[in-house]
Amino acid sequence: MALFGLEHSRFAYRADFALHGTAVAALAGVLMLAGPADRWLVLVSFVVAGLVGWTALEYALHRFVLHGVRPFSGWHAQHHQRPTALIYAPTVMIALLFVVGVFLPTLALFDAWIACALTLGLLSGYLAYSVTHHATHHWRADGAWLKRRKRWHALHHHHTQQPACYGVTMAVWDHAFGSTGQRRHADHGAGGGWKRARWPLGPVRRRTI
Repeated sequence: MALFGLEHSRFAYRADFALHGTAVAALAGVLMLAGPADRWLVLVSFVVAGLVGWTALEYALHRFVLHGVRPFSGWHAQHHQRPTALIYAPTVMIALLFVVGVFLPTLALFDAWIACALTLGLLSGYLAYSVTHHATHHWRADGAWLKRRKRWHALHHHHTQQPACYGVTMAVWDHAFGSTGQRRHADHGAGGGWKRARWPLGPVRRRTI
């Protein structure tokens, strides 16, 4: 069944986006229409924390789980082998992770409003990741931002021996933790400079010292 499988039909693949998009809209609607007005700053703060937290979680999951923990690394390898196939995490698994791993623990620690706010932030980040990842493999890059993301993700798929460029929606954590795939080369004859290397979708400049 597509909802439990890795490779989705076109209908199930689109339904996955629709399901998570509907959940984001529903959570946002509940918070805006029924949330306590005197706590809006706190709730917005948790939404923002969820969004920012997702970027770090996206990086950590991609680097250490999808490229390091079985069976997830084996599943992810199928995507690397067929990057344009509709291979995705099972919809039911993702939904359960958000309910059991985010909403319920936050509810136990705080209250329903904060649980909704944090879940909204994380789920919005996940949806942005899903759309961006789909775009890097299936859309034409007409805008500068998408061109950068497509180029960055192509580098990730290019580094097969030692993976790099794990961030999909942004590269900030790759730069912070040194996983950009750029290595420093000693050059005692000449000072520091930029060394050009050819990669998919255009050249990448590498710093040399």
